[in-house]
Amino acid sequence: MELSGNARKVLRARYLLKDEHGAPIETPEEMMRRVARHIAQAETGCGGDAGLWEGRFYKILTSLEFLPNSPALMNAGKAMGQLAACFVLPVEDSMASIFGTLKNAAGILQSGGGTGFSFSHLRPRTDLVRSTMGVASGPVSFMKIYNTATDVIKQGGARRGANMGILRVDHPDILDFIKAKRASGELANFNISVAVTDSFMEALEKGGKYSLVNPRTNGPVKKISAAAVFDEIVSCAWETGDPGLIFIDVINRYNPTPQLGRIESTNPCGEQPLLPNEACVLGSLNLSKYVADGAAGNSSGGVKPRIDYSALASGVQTAVRFLDDAIDVNSYPMAEIEAMHKGNRKIGLGVMGWADLLVVLGMRYDSQEAFALAVELMRFINEEAHKASASLAEERGAFPNFKGSIWDKPGAKPLRNATLTTIAPTGTISLIADCSSGIEPIFKIAFKRLVLESELFDVNRYFVSIAKSRGFYSGQLMQEVIRKGSLRGVRGVPPDVKKVFRTAHEIAPEDHIEMQAAFQRHTDNAVSKTINLPRNATRQDVAKAYLLAYHRGCKGITVFRYGTKRKGTLVKLTEITNLADLVD
Repeated sequence: MELSGNARKVLRARYLLKDEHGAPIETPEEMMRRVARHIAQAETGCGGDAGLWEGRFYKILTSLEFLPNSPALMNAGKAMGQLAACFVLPVEDSMASIFGTLKNAAGILQSGGGTGFSFSHLRPRTDLVRSTMGVASGPVSFMKIYNTATDVIKQGGARRGANMGILRVDHPDILDFIKAKRASGELANFNISVAVTDSFMEALEKGGKYSLVNPRTNGPVKKISAAAVFDEIVSCAWETGDPGLIFIDVINRYNPTPQLGRIESTNPCGEQPLLPNEACVLGSLNLSKYVADGAAGNSSGGVKPRIDYSALASGVQTAVRFLDDAIDVNSYPMAEIEAMHKGNRKIGLGVMGWADLLVVLGMRYDSQEAFALAVELMRFINEEAHKASASLAEERGAFPNFKGSIWDKPGAKPLRNATLTTIAPTGTISLIADCSSGIEPIFKIAFKRLVLESELFDVNRYFVSIAKSRGFYSGQLMQEVIRKGSLRGVRGVPPDVKKVFRTAHEIAPEDHIEMQAAFQRHTDNAVSKTINLPRNATRQDVAKAYLLAYHRGCKGITVFRYGTKRKGTLVKLTEITNLADLVD
């Protein structure tokens, strides 16, 4: 395997099997063989050729053309055997449910998964508790208990816990929830998002009020100004980056199995909406590996680089089969989750290396050309994924909850999986693949990131290659680039190179949103994307971003203003890597 130094460090620290002294007892190649062999075991039960598919899985993994989510790499073939990254657990309005869910979440976090919760069913603060004739403490108080528990759980012996906390915008405690992370260090193990409804957005745009509803009685409590609540969301996000927004009615319009209930929450990074007690296995194709002809920065009149769609189609087919097999060999932490996951068989195939691909193709990230390519490319991947799922359904049968799903239409081919595509942040697996993360732009040309308390230094290899091939590389130039992090104001770099190496903070917020919307158009689930704002961005800039994301059809939005002062594990990683966390 061709692995970078940083990739080898991360693999040794997090992924390779170790002895009782913590020393690795397998090589990266042996790790990939372990994963391929374990996943291919599912083929035996489905009448397939396990040996054949082990070889194909091993090839796509070792070539770094595709990698599954971290729990699959960590746990495949081990006694724990939990392979999914994303979970949503129900939190009902009783002590038994609240603490039973916390117990279940502890096992999931320990196995390497991330958990999402909707606290919207909990009665509001000061509401009546009839059993004791006391008063309720409210959703935020229980979130703090979950946060403290997460603090003492280290995922899989290598990963910190990560949670998503969601509250509906019409919950009476919504203002307490919005401000929950304003205090330094509060809820450090949570990303939080407000579940925004269409009716709220309508009231906001009309300058009107909307009703707060007590979930215990399901009755209205009072009316409140939508603008006042929105302004509080915007102010807190401007200060801290939280809360984000989840457009919950938009998500449910695309809920593939509405007959089973409404979606209430997502995984920690927001890209995977799930029903209560549902899980999902994710994986990502490394787009930088699916290029034919030419090389990055080729301006000498040679053959222009292009996407190898034939190879990409083959990669999609193999990846879909890998992820579907993972469902059957997964060791589930709860019987309820196993039943729900095997009933819907949701998988989430996404991409990483998008920024790298644009560099190779000579496209500026924030250009109409790049937005159009994003739509075209994701349409192709989504269609090929659905074809692969239909083919698997012919072999193995449709997902059990197919009848009554949105795919159950006259003349339509049954699918093996209720959802096929998701755009995850790929924080750590992109490090292993040595590619840009998810669909994010280049964060900086040179920067450092913190992984397991170790500093990893990263210099963009495409820039170094182009600089050397075109003759403007020098030690002095690299020192300046490392100091600045971007090419802005750096002399000696040709304009066309500066164009394709625009960094995250050089891209306008509306262009970040346009890229998210472009990928969302042909993604079954949702898209993880950080909307970067400059330090001098105003609250009005945050408000404009939130409204634009809603009107462009995004399923959620997370903003982060450069220089925002906030504490916590997830945030330290965000400040360094431009991601909400390193879950997937």
